[in-house]
This record gives sequence, structure tokens and C-alpha cells, in this order.
Amino acid sequence: MKIAIIGAHKVGKTTLAEELLEHLPGYTLEMEPYYQLEASGYEFSEIPTADDFVEQFNCSVDLVSSSDRRMIFDRCVIDILAYLHVVDPGRNIRSLFATAQAILAEIDLLVFVPIETPDLISAHETDQPKLRSRVNDLLYDWIGDLNIEVIEVNGTLPERRNQVLAKISR
Repeated sequence: MKIAIIGAHKVGKTTLAEELLEHLPGYTLEMEPYYQLEASGYEFSEIPTADDFVEQFNCSVDLVSSSDRRMIFDRCVIDILAYLHVVDPGRNIRSLFATAQAILAEIDLLVFVPIETPDLISAHETDQPKLRSRVNDLLYDWIGDLNIEVIEVNGTLPERRNQVLAKISR
């Protein structure tokens, strides 16, 4: 399976991805595009701009398109597109949304890690809490329109892991 873990920042996506990797033999973890681009020399603005998110989006498209099965993606095209839309709401993203839908057709399971209520991360522990909240809300709106299997996970790390593993085993 190709599994993509999506959500706003500071919700536990990477931690869940690493936990799943330990329980899914033969899988590989594809770290989020931001870190891959940064490692390759791309210089992000201190506060990422719309262009930075477009670059991450394109990187994510390439990663999913070129990957084999048995892959876990930490972040994917749809949550990067949500950031782009929140940062630059006037930008026409129809073609990017269509591209995202086409790429997501290659994903077998989308795992949405939302901001929980009560939030496990206090506002002072995260940068840009309004951006985080807006992206979370937008993802809630979008995931129903994707025509892809989505599981929303919550609770402790073992609970989240078990929710994903139970879904995979069905």
C-alpha cells in the first residue's frame, strides 16, 4: 500500500509515520517535501511563502508518482495545497487541486491527523497557530471531496497506530 499521512503542523504526523514504519515490515518512509527540498539546497523563506508551497507541492507530486508500493508519506499534495490556499487565498488553485486528485488516486490510504479537542499542543508551543487551525479546517472540508479512502485518527500514539493498522488489516 501507499499510505499518506496528512494534517496541519504539530499534530503528530511524523511521529505516527515513524511508529507505523516500525510495525509495517518492508515499508519505506518518505519524509515530507519541505525537509527533502531543504536538504537538496532549496532556501525557504523564514515564513514559507506561496511559492515555497508550490515547490513543495511539485516535489510531493514527484515523490508519489515515482514511488513504489509499501511506502509511507509524511505529508502529501493535499495538505501542502491547503497551506498554499490559506497563505494565498486569491490564487486560482483549480488546476493544482485537479493534479492533487490525480496524484491521490495513487494513494491507497489517506490518514488524516487533525487538531484534537482539547488541542494536545498549546498555542505557545506551535508557530503560527492561526495558520495551523485554518489548514486543519480546510482539510476537514476537502477530504470528503477526494474520492479516496480516508481514516481520521485520534488519541494517543498507540491508539492512532492501532487505528491505522486495523484499517489496513480489513
